[in-house]
Amino acid sequence: MPTPEPHAACGQQRLAKAISQSAALLPEPPQRLLLGYSGGLDSSVLLHLLAQMPALQLRAIHVHHGLQAQADDWVEHCQQQCRRLGVPLIIERVHVERRGDGLEAAARRARHAAFARHLEAGEYLVLAHHLDDQAETFLLRVLRGAGPDGLAAMRPWRSFAPGILWRPLLATSRAQILAYAQESGIAWIDDPSNQDARFERNWLRREIMPRLQQRLPEAVRNIAQCARLQAETVSLLQADDEAVLETAAPSSPLALDTLRQLPPERATRVFRHWVRRQGLPPLPGRASRWLQTELARPADDRQSELCWGDARLLRWRDALYPDPGIAALPDDFQTRWDGHAPLLLPNGLCWQLEGAAGFTAPLQVGARQGGEKIRLPDRQHHHLLKHALQQRHIAPWLRRAWPLLVDAQTGQVLAHGELHSAVLVDWLHARHGQLRLQLPAASAR
Repeated sequence: MPTPEPHAACGQQRLAKAISQSAALLPEPPQRLLLGYSGGLDSSVLLHLLAQMPALQLRAIHVHHGLQAQADDWVEHCQQQCRRLGVPLIIERVHVERRGDGLEAAARRARHAAFARHLEAGEYLVLAHHLDDQAETFLLRVLRGAGPDGLAAMRPWRSFAPGILWRPLLATSRAQILAYAQESGIAWIDDPSNQDARFERNWLRREIMPRLQQRLPEAVRNIAQCARLQAETVSLLQADDEAVLETAAPSSPLALDTLRQLPPERATRVFRHWVRRQGLPPLPGRASRWLQTELARPADDRQSELCWGDARLLRWRDALYPDPGIAALPDDFQTRWDGHAPLLLPNGLCWQLEGAAGFTAPLQVGARQGGEKIRLPDRQHHHLLKHALQQRHIAPWLRRAWPLLVDAQTGQVLAHGELHSAVLVDWLHARHGQLRLQLPAASAR
């Protein structure tokens, strides 16, 4: 690997020290790294620095968004630089799908999805965000009316996919990075979209930040310091949020009765924390009003929902549930199933018979029509299926999604989703078998 020029040694030592100090804050010493390498100034400098640390196992990933005419040239540039430094490189081509949240957000979403696909368990995803990026992020979130969580801006590290996302240069200024690149003769790419002031971050970087720094030279460091202090405050609040959720939501549902005992602002905060814990996107501003309306309603009030973007929450029996993403079975759906192979249903659910070669005779599978009866284990009489589902607190969206398994000859209900009749339980027990209902992959959290 190349040795830095003598006049660049001081800059390298300064940045290497910053990386070392950041690494000391990580939960585990970094060994295996995956660098998000755009080919721009910041990631090029970080690539150059990390490649000279022999104790690290480094590889890089370049995401081809297909948004610029020069994108193929950037791939070639990244390949050349990684080849020269002896760093394995992954090229990932993505489709940027806009969902009403702007091109920048859509590109970031596609990029992070690509990172998650390639990050291995225990590996660190390394990104080259720096001090100026942190200050810009803080100001952008101020302008968008963010609360403490948003104003905490970017963290030095956080959990990501099966590993950790790490930003080792977050305390390093853009000026220091640029000076090191120039001293070391590092080649990098200039993305023309970074000059487009129609993007809020570019406008802030080109028009506002220079004026702030001209008047207040320490503006960037002071703004980043505000973000760090917000992060410390948020960490304390989140510890309290977790304590509340141990009572209100030991599993997935969030009990509204526990939130009613909290001040409105605290209840909203715990609610937002629970939503993040479910892996859902940040809530819109109207979510706090929706929550307070639901808290004011009786515990047995009707089912309601909150939708934002592609996400949805459902209220049922005085608790909140994340949308499982399972559609209702079509009312007219009917098929025969012999159990020899898994049965994939139109809504993505899959029934699988295990431990037995198949059913004695093909059975009828379809959607509930209403009025069905079932005899459950340890019961002598048949009961309305509707009542059995209610007694077991099966949510309405599952009742509509679960398939019905019926003996085609007698019309006897053998199962409804995960609810099995006494006849089916005895039949499975005699064969050491199991009937499993599997969720669609997108619904498994």
